[in-house]
Amino acid sequence: MSAKRVFVAGHKGMVGSAIVRQLTQSDGYEVVTASRDELDLLDAAAVNQFFSAQVFDQVYLAAAKVGGIQANNEFPAEFIYQNLMIEANVIHAAHGNDVQQLLFLGSSCIYPKLAPQPMQENALLTGLLEPTNEPYAVAKIAGIKLCESYNRQYGRDYRSVMPTNLYGENDNFHPHNSHVIPALIRRFHEAKQAQQPTVVAWGTGSPMREFLHVDDMAEASVYVMNLEVPRYAAETEAMVSHINVGTGIDCTIKQLTETVARVVGYEGEIVWDSSKPDGAPRKLMDVSRLRRLGWQASIDLEQGLQKTYAWFVENQSSVRA
Repeated sequence: MSAKRVFVAGHKGMVGSAIVRQLTQSDGYEVVTASRDELDLLDAAAVNQFFSAQVFDQVYLAAAKVGGIQANNEFPAEFIYQNLMIEANVIHAAHGNDVQQLLFLGSSCIYPKLAPQPMQENALLTGLLEPTNEPYAVAKIAGIKLCESYNRQYGRDYRSVMPTNLYGENDNFHPHNSHVIPALIRRFHEAKQAQQPTVVAWGTGSPMREFLHVDDMAEASVYVMNLEVPRYAAETEAMVSHINVGTGIDCTIKQLTETVARVVGYEGEIVWDSSKPDGAPRKLMDVSRLRRLGWQASIDLEQGLQKTYAWFVENQSSVRA
């Protein structure tokens, strides 16, 4: 049996690189990638030319413009435009060049700000989005609907997975615009090196969040991509076709912060600045659909943090901004 030719768009990002690792560790795949210099995903003609010159069995669409709250607030036009263009160009070129299987990677921010917890797939489009990242979320919702529309009109098998908060190798450890886990890892590591007696953490520590290691996300992505059509269809609907990916377990930000400090080896005091905002009290994914399909996460939070911190220490020269 010949190997499946698979294109991973966004292979240098945290999720895309993890999918490449997952596929290359498995038999039966020939993985194709293209750097930004080789292929500008914002250029529709270039994307179509790339697809027309190749034959792909599967496409993983992990490419996206991503960033934290500050970046989303400062550059909303770039976030909605670039993500819409990437999705439209890749999905349309895949269809136009007869690629039958595609997996689109979205984000848990697609759900309404006040969605009931844990968030089920059918909560999509039932309420207002979080204003700070609404443009990004709208683009990700459009990606889901692009996949569903090509499925409905042309009989394609284009699927979507929505991850919870991700962390791991190749994460963004920038001191000002990274997400909570890489920000804490860097802060505690530098405090340990400088022998600082205290580290200030934002908020009260009471909000609850769910975190998934990117290697689990990659494994889930490959698993969902390769589910038999009847099995996938039995758990989804034509217009609610996406699948949540998470652990189904959350923790308080205080618990997370104390765990990161322990993993890093910081022994000073953590001081909570309650004048800083907490954000939403809870954001947890309902992962019962994915569990019924036969997959669940295997990397617990402390184990995943240890893996991530080890990678950070080994790669400080490339992540230090």
